Amino acid sequence: MMTLRLYPLAALLCLAALCYQPPKLAAQAVLSPEIHSRIERVGACLTSAVVAKDDPHVCQSLEERMVADHVPGVSIAVVHDGAIEWAQGFGVAERGGAPVTAETLFQAGSISKPVAAMAALHLVEQGRLSLDSDVNEGLTSWKIPPNATAPGAVVTLRELLSHTAGLTVQGFPGYAAGAPVPTLVQVLNGEKPANTDPIRLEAPPGSRWKYSGGGYTVMQQLLLDVSHQQFPTLLHDTVLAPIGMTRSTYAQPLPAELRSGAATPYNADGAPVEGGAHTYPEMAAAGLWSTPTDLARFAIEIQRSLRGDANHVLSATMTKQMLVAGQGSYGLGLKIGGSPENPYFMHEGVDAGFESLLVAYQRTGDGAVVMTDAQGGLLLAYAVVRSVASVYSWPDFHPVVRAVVKVDPGVLATYVGVYELSPTVSIAITLQNGQLMEQTSNRRKFPLFAESQSKFFLKVVDAQFEFFTGADDQVSHLVLHQNGNDTRGERKR
Repeated sequence: MMTLRLYPLAALLCLAALCYQPPKLAAQAVLSPEIHSRIERVGACLTSAVVAKDDPHVCQSLEERMVADHVPGVSIAVVHDGAIEWAQGFGVAERGGAPVTAETLFQAGSISKPVAAMAALHLVEQGRLSLDSDVNEGLTSWKIPPNATAPGAVVTLRELLSHTAGLTVQGFPGYAAGAPVPTLVQVLNGEKPANTDPIRLEAPPGSRWKYSGGGYTVMQQLLLDVSHQQFPTLLHDTVLAPIGMTRSTYAQPLPAELRSGAATPYNADGAPVEGGAHTYPEMAAAGLWSTPTDLARFAIEIQRSLRGDANHVLSATMTKQMLVAGQGSYGLGLKIGGSPENPYFMHEGVDAGFESLLVAYQRTGDGAVVMTDAQGGLLLAYAVVRSVASVYSWPDFHPVVRAVVKVDPGVLATYVGVYELSPTVSIAITLQNGQLMEQTSNRRKFPLFAESQSKFFLKVVDAQFEFFTGADDQVSHLVLHQNGNDTRGERKR
């Protein structure tokens, strides 16, 4: 297996009996017939998030879904009983090129965040950072500016890691090949050539949950100022090498000697991303290159650290803190779900032309990582996880079943219009050949299915749209029901 040899300090971590051996695949050269059967079953029946009751066509094979979703390559690792039971690539790393293998590199997108969060928590345990002190005390190259929105506000590392700091900028598009790449301070200030807004306070810290890649970029600068190390070096030495993530790096752009082993990113229409992978100076938020096997090792480290079996980066006490769900069901870097008896942790990842998903249970030693090389691959990744959940009898991630009813086309026509959920997000409802369709903010268009005369659902995600009339008996607004939240959208036209 080819390993990353970017930092000679890694050799210092391997001393005689102290040399850490990363988790192995449960079966190496020859997989058992039982595991082969599981792999085949995972790939045989992928379902949507919601299925129609009595629909005989609920399944698609992995190959069929890849073709339908324009995803050239997928890589999967499945964790079972605390070990990586299998890891396998499907499709190609580049159209017309080599196949995806278990060692093909993908950009991990926002899965970079929990891995970076682990490094920050490691520095907390070393006494070099505090979870609950003013981060401006540790920032030296740049500081969070005061803001009239939150006068006298103090932002803490805990708030940065849990998306409760009240900071702007949700995500980052990265920088195309050949484009100027800003420094981190330029990103923080929104100064050219940065392509995102300044990262600033927009709400009192701790007052609400709002996903913020900007907060993780502030955290990145904090780690740089405190450690006086380059971020890829710091992450390699504190997290990647101790866990055994030998095919992972935060180096941006990817070093030339590693590019032949990396997947090519593709757009949603199947065309390659122009110039290849984007560069992300916002490394903590979006800069990790990795494989499902390495991210599975990250998940296993968390599972084992909780039990005190392997604490290569964090103590059991700190790992437990990382997984305490707060606002938005987020811990310190990870989203928490499942039941109190059997909780799981997870994170999605989206970069230009790469979309991925990591899910793992805290106590059972089960989990899965799916990485794809195409925009829109996250829907496919969720479908793979649902199939894994079925084959391995997980308690979660099974499709929701809803009954479909018929609605008169004349009634459907009354729902056509544009509904504004926020100043930046709107939903266009159209009618095509008798089928009601929705399209959110110029994203892909998806069909809506009726479960009553006024309530409709998507299949690709578990979301419902309910239409309401005003005093004049005309449709006035809709309500989007999703993830336990109700969001109203006023009809504009």
